[in-house]
Amino acid sequence: MLEIQDSSEIISVYEPGKAEDEPQYNSYGVTCTEVEFDVLTGQYLINRVDLLYDCGESMNPMVDVGQVEGAFVMGLGYWLTEQVKFDPQSGRLLTDSTWEYKPPMAKDIPIDFRIQLLKNAPNPKGVLRSKAVGEPPLCMSTSALFALKRCVEAARKDVQKDTFFPLDGPATVDKLCELCLTDPSQFVI
Repeated sequence: MLEIQDSSEIISVYEPGKAEDEPQYNSYGVTCTEVEFDVLTGQYLINRVDLLYDCGESMNPMVDVGQVEGAFVMGLGYWLTEQVKFDPQSGRLLTDSTWEYKPPMAKDIPIDFRIQLLKNAPNPKGVLRSKAVGEPPLCMSTSALFALKRCVEAARKDVQKDTFFPLDGPATVDKLCELCLTDPSQFVI
């Protein structure tokens, strides 16, 4: 429903239809991510990811594992590298090439990527007892963001600056390095 109250204000309201005809279900998953982090440069490696995903009864496990891997890596881009910047004056997009805009590349994929589909979890409401497999694993990539946050917390604790800090995505290399509060005067050879 769209309502126009005057020439300067437009209000849009979404009213969902009846959901009893649509199959609704929950998808579950668990992820553990191991990262290696350099506090001086902000560079990191995702050494290992263990991911268990509930896709219902898989129609084709090889395809489903590929979908989970793709969604997870897409999420890594969202949470870690894909920073969009605009010029505040003109509104022009500043990150219009891979020199500035960093989608996930081959070296961003976890070195040891272990995907397992939950067995014996059919979905009685899904097509052939299956569940969505492409989108939910994208959310599981936040585990890499949280792992990097723990690394930054440890670095800050080492320099006695153990205070709260927000880590909003994307957690770029520059942002991670800055959050570590590393001071060159603390370097020891």
